[in-house]
Amino acid sequence: MNPTQIKTIPEYLEAMGKVGVLGAGRLGRATDIVMRMFDDQDCFTFLSMSGPMVPGGLRSIVSHLVKEGYIQAIVTSGANIVHDLVEAYGGSHFRVPSSKDDIELREAGMGRIADLFVNEKDFEIFEKGIYRFLDVLPEECLTTLAPSEFLAELGKTVEDNASIVKQCADHNIPVFSPGLMDSMLGFHLYTYSTTKNLALDFVKDLRILGKIVTEQKKTGAIMLGGGLTKHFTMGSTILRGGLDMAVQITLDRPEAGSLSGAPLVEGVSWQKVQTEANFETVIGDATILFPLIILACLNR
Repeated sequence: MNPTQIKTIPEYLEAMGKVGVLGAGRLGRATDIVMRMFDDQDCFTFLSMSGPMVPGGLRSIVSHLVKEGYIQAIVTSGANIVHDLVEAYGGSHFRVPSSKDDIELREAGMGRIADLFVNEKDFEIFEKGIYRFLDVLPEECLTTLAPSEFLAELGKTVEDNASIVKQCADHNIPVFSPGLMDSMLGFHLYTYSTTKNLALDFVKDLRILGKIVTEQKKTGAIMLGGGLTKHFTMGSTILRGGLDMAVQITLDRPEAGSLSGAPLVEGVSWQKVQTEANFETVIGDATILFPLIILACLNR
């Protein structure tokens, strides 16, 4: 790669592809696959997110992709939904001062995620916002909605245009969160259910997702991190023989046999990836690599 000839991010990622080997080659090939997902009108593209992708700075990028029609469905941890809504309700994420330890943060009413923190008061505002929404939700909806339908209704009440949940609701993009109860939102749903009859239908979400998958000519997925969101995304496509295109960005390793660290080629044996699919696993931090890939695709 000649550094005197690289002047833009698309040129940089194209050069990575031409290098062709090791991390550079994987990053270049991943960018090419994402470009093909975005260009192929027959490809239904999932974005799955585990880990702190919203606190890590990806909120605006994801919202933009939804708004511009590049993403057709999101599968996410409950935590990313919570942090999206914390910001939508006026809260913020801050960098942790290096002088602070966790005991000091706890005493100051702050919760830490790696090198950033959120104030407890912002979670209190988030809790009040969720309770306000639940109080005006029609009673029949409290026991009939799937989680994706619940999030769509919630998104309609959000005013922050940078919110992922709002943009998905505005553009009829389903948000699936198979681990929704494992989050502060899930905890508030539990506490609310102690006073009123509330129960989301998670099986109904699988029926909704299954119908979506079986109606597609092609499916693609961009998977940030692993775990439950990766498995839910890939597992749903078994209904049509697996994904046609896929990119995974993860920091997990394969030696322990976990799904998070498993290379995408392993999905071929499970019928989660088509035998003729285009796919690439990139080892690295998604908060760094995903923006680079998207900037290259949008500014080529």
